[in-house]
Amino acid sequence: MRRSWLSCLALAGGLALLAGCDNNKKDEVALLTEENQTLRAQLEERNRALEAADAERRQQALRLADMERQARETPVVTTTEFITGFEGIEGVTTTVGAGEITASVEGDVLFDSGKTTLKTNAKRSLDRIAAVLNETWPNKAIVIQGHTDTDPIKRSGYKSNYHLGFERAYAVREYLISKGVSPSRIALASYGPNEPLSTKAKSRRVEVVVKQ
Repeated sequence: MRRSWLSCLALAGGLALLAGCDNNKKDEVALLTEENQTLRAQLEERNRALEAADAERRQQALRLADMERQARETPVVTTTEFITGFEGIEGVTTTVGAGEITASVEGDVLFDSGKTTLKTNAKRSLDRIAAVLNETWPNKAIVIQGHTDTDPIKRSGYKSNYHLGFERAYAVREYLISKGVSPSRIALASYGPNEPLSTKAKSRRVEVVVKQ
C-alpha cells in the first residue's frame, strides 16, 4: 500500500510538473505573440509615416515646379507698373529688379566720343536724375557704373576702356554731388567693355543704380 501511495504521489507530481511546463510554454508563446503584434504595429506605423513623408515630398516638388512655372510666366516689372521717378528723362532707360533700380544714361547723350566732359544738354537729364535721387530715393545707396563699347582705345588718351569708363562715371558723380546728392551715398565702378549691349552706341553708357 505504501508503495502504491508513493507511486500515485510521484505520478501526481509529474503531472503537475508537466502542467506547469505547459503553462510556462503557453505564457511564453502568448508573450512572443504580443511582442510580434507590437512590432507589426510599429512597422505599420513607420510605413505609414514613410508614405506620408513621401507624399509630402511629392507635393512639395509639385508646388516648387508650379512656382517655377509661375516665375517663368510672370512678366518682368516695367516702369509702367512700378514708378521709379526716372521715367521720361531724355536719354534714360530704366529697369527694375533684384533690389535695384537702374537708370541707364546713353553715353552719347552725356559725352562726345572718347571724352569725359559732360555735354551741356546732358546736364538737363542729370538735373532731373539728381532731383529723383534727392526727392524720391533719399538716403538710398547709389552706384554709378561706367560702361564703354568694345573698341580698343586709340586716340582718346586713356590707357584703357576701364579708365575711360571710370572717368565718365566720376564726371557724373561730381555733377550729381553739385546738385545736392550726398557723396557718402555714392560708390563708383567701371565695367569698361565687359558688359556690351546689342550695339556699340547702347554699350556706351553710364548707369545710376539705386540700391533698394
